[in-house]
Amino acid sequence: MTDPGPFSVPGQGIIMNKIRKGDNVKILTGKDVGKTGIVHTVFPKKGKLIVSGINLIKKAQRRTMNITTQAGIIEREGPIDISNVELVCKNCGKPTRVGFRFVGEGEKARVCKKCGEVLD
Repeated sequence: MTDPGPFSVPGQGIIMNKIRKGDNVKILTGKDVGKTGIVHTVFPKKGKLIVSGINLIKKAQRRTMNITTQAGIIEREGPIDISNVELVCKNCGKPTRVGFRFVGEGEKARVCKKCGEVLD
């Protein structure tokens, strides 16, 4: 049996993500601790995400037949574990944990744990 990943509940499949593409996050650990950036890509099954301008790695890129790819040593963003970032609230401007609340007709919304405002 394969591991369903950190963001699934048995019998319910994948649950709602606390951090999504386009969110502003603060880095909690690693070489870029304290920096903020915007989430570029989220990999929910792996539990990782890519933040613009954070965790830059150098990669040796081989020349290909495609003219648009750049050859040589390139610098790009590497993935960060979701547990190492914290969402920055749009309303209070502080890094915060994310909760969930049912709003309206069975709609689920993300909520800031510090100010209590809906994030979506």
